[in-house]
Amino acid sequence: MKRSKENYLDYVPIISDKHKWEEDEEGNVTIFIENKGVFNRLAQLLLNKPKVSQLHLEQIGSFIFPLIDGKASIYEIGQKVGERFGDEAEPLYPRLVEYFKMLHNYGFIEYDK
Repeated sequence: MKRSKENYLDYVPIISDKHKWEEDEEGNVTIFIENKGVFNRLAQLLLNKPKVSQLHLEQIGSFIFPLIDGKASIYEIGQKVGERFGDEAEPLYPRLVEYFKMLHNYGFIEYDK
């Protein structure tokens, strides 16, 4: 049986509508995560935990997140990251693939393959 290998760089990420996000005037991105469920509700009541958590992305993440438009592939986004950050982003594509896997695992993005 022949297994086909997918090229992760061809994936087209789409920001999930499960989480709201905003970009401030300096280009910093914050993702808002609603803490739902029984355990989160108990933590909110008993431990004064917030109903909404905020995830502040670092510089490169804040550059990448607005580029996720449902049209550009991970490869194309990587080209823009490379142009903007140069050696600071290296090794570019291995890091970028891991970053997108993490965004996907946390439910911040989906893929249109």
